[in-house]
Amino acid sequence: MATDDPRERIIQAGMKLLADGGPAAMTTRAVSAAAGVHAPTIYRLFGDKDQLLDAVVGHGMAAYLDSKVAQAPSEDPVEDLRRGWDLHIEFGLENPAIYAAIYGSPRPDARRSSAERRADEILAGIVHRVAEAGRLAVPEARAAQLVHAAGRGAVFSLIGLPEAERDAGLSTLAREAVIEAITTDGDRADDAGHGAPVAAAVTLRAGLDGLAELTDAERRLMGEWLDRIAHARS
Repeated sequence: MATDDPRERIIQAGMKLLADGGPAAMTTRAVSAAAGVHAPTIYRLFGDKDQLLDAVVGHGMAAYLDSKVAQAPSEDPVEDLRRGWDLHIEFGLENPAIYAAIYGSPRPDARRSSAERRADEILAGIVHRVAEAGRLAVPEARAAQLVHAAGRGAVFSLIGLPEAERDAGLSTLAREAVIEAITTDGDRADDAGHGAPVAAAVTLRAGLDGLAELTDAERRLMGEWLDRIAHARS
């Protein structure tokens, strides 16, 4: 370890153990031995093993998340959604142990890692921009959940295969299927409700907080109406 900072040594040791053997290998004893610190130091700096794991995966995911945030939004939020998807797949394939530690054991909201929560916030922001542009055909929460579920499924499907057998086109097909399901060009109104009425309701809902002409009570009431339209027809 090329640092005198015990916290950094612990995180780096945890990263290596996680990559080599998964979360089960990242015991307090193994981390303290690899980092050259006493076990009480880990408890003092991180609290417990779950908090240590959170810090380790958060550190491992930080560069990926920063790259998503650093991307300047383009004029086409749907293209930004595509780029975000591709970055997500790339991170999972290059860091399978960290990815599995973050997404492999679904947990209630209160127990999700900080890395997972931050990634969700970034995705929600991109989806919100799609809605503001009048391109979203389903409610924002549903769109984000579908992108998340399909992206996570694609990553786990691919990392479960030997590298030589991975079909890179699988991610592209899944991505385009999801985008087709949640976006609209605003001109079509098919039987599934993915047309102008839903897109209009979702778009207006996305900008509702900025309508200074309405009172708080009026915004809440309009929000309920718009949500009812979007959910009933999507």
